[in-house]
Amino acid sequence: MTDPTPTTKCLRLLFADDEQPLQELMRRELPRLGHEVTVCPDGATAIAALDRNTYDCILVDLDMPGHNGIEVIAHAKQLAPDTEAVVLTGKGTMQTAIEALRHGTFDYLTKPCKLIDLKAVLARVADRRELTRKYRAVKQRLERIEGRSDLIGDSPPMARVRKLIEKVAPTNSTVLILGETGTGKELAARAVHDGSLRAEMPFVPVNCGALPENLIESELFGHRKGAFTGAEEHRTGLIEVADGGTLFLDEIGELPKSLQAKLLRFLESGEIRRLGENEPFRCDVRVVCATNRDLADMVAKSEFREDLWFRINTFEVPLPPLRDRIDDILPLARHLVARFGAAVQSGGDLLSPEAAEALRVHTWPGNVRELANVIEHALILCDGLPISPEHLPTRFGEPVPRSGVLKFAAPCTLRELEMRAIYDALDRHGGNKPKAAEELGVSLKTLYNKLNQDATLGKTA
Repeated sequence: MTDPTPTTKCLRLLFADDEQPLQELMRRELPRLGHEVTVCPDGATAIAALDRNTYDCILVDLDMPGHNGIEVIAHAKQLAPDTEAVVLTGKGTMQTAIEALRHGTFDYLTKPCKLIDLKAVLARVADRRELTRKYRAVKQRLERIEGRSDLIGDSPPMARVRKLIEKVAPTNSTVLILGETGTGKELAARAVHDGSLRAEMPFVPVNCGALPENLIESELFGHRKGAFTGAEEHRTGLIEVADGGTLFLDEIGELPKSLQAKLLRFLESGEIRRLGENEPFRCDVRVVCATNRDLADMVAKSEFREDLWFRINTFEVPLPPLRDRIDDILPLARHLVARFGAAVQSGGDLLSPEAAEALRVHTWPGNVRELANVIEHALILCDGLPISPEHLPTRFGEPVPRSGVLKFAAPCTLRELEMRAIYDALDRHGGNKPKAAEELGVSLKTLYNKLNQDATLGKTA
């Protein structure tokens, strides 16, 4: 067997065969093809290895002492259904081939097989798994019901943002996006991904503040069946789903310190280990992070690891709040009206002069996300464009007092009153969620939930 040219994608392989010369051959040649391999001398050893770790593909002989190849395949599929299986046997018959295919075998090779044939099979396995990852990423996007959008606005602050993204996107550098709630951090991260060489691979967003602390490790790194109470099936982590593409860690400042060390190890080594497994494996992922918190202040208070901060802070992209890019309000409003399905005639007015002025003087504590909610609210009330002041939410009427009894120009719902209080608190604290939550007397988790619920009415950036 010769032809040591590496394949394009590294696979985690388990090889099981009772022939020692073949074991030594695979132990030597499979790594030369660019794969990681665990070699087992019999079926019992292979099953024990499967109980410890998960593999992309298993290569098994049908006839082995103890447990045969079919039993090993069945055990692997029970633990991780997406594990591929390739059978190698010296007793190839139609009956054994049919039996192997019945158990979900990817391919079937008779011994002695040429290395070039095995290499071709493994290349097809790698292609299939890459397509599976892409499918999962697309499915996740559809489930989140998030459409693609561009960064809207031609103001000088947005021109600077575009220039920074244009410079960093083609690299593999880790990017830290800074900005208040609702400024469009995820869209900036998507722009980094779309401008990179990974644009055709998955973009996987993760909100570190929205995931329960007891589940975030499993969500990021995955777990094998039985790893902990309630782990009834194998789960692929989001880092692995993003393999070859970009992982966007939003609200990185909310990541528990216990997970910060594990994330740092991944960023430095490129290796992850699923919960319940012993052996790590490599993932090629570019990481983009975002936060509205002051990480330097968190480091000083020992709330965030300094070494992780240095690692993710390779390149900063600060996003301006909407109050600093007032000239972008009209283009953003026009974009949002079109996004919500309303027709805007060419040259027609979108806003009355009074409504336009009301939007310009507003402080926008919720930034572009708040603007999206305002436009949707106005489109529901108005029978046709232009939007007038009476179509805007009540908070655009008389100013809300900073203390004392709240008085409003018009009736409002309990939800509007609640969100007004939240946005005002965020405004007073410069977008700092922990401080706003403390002032409002609610937990940080509750504040996140309220903002996320509000975002579903008109998410954009």
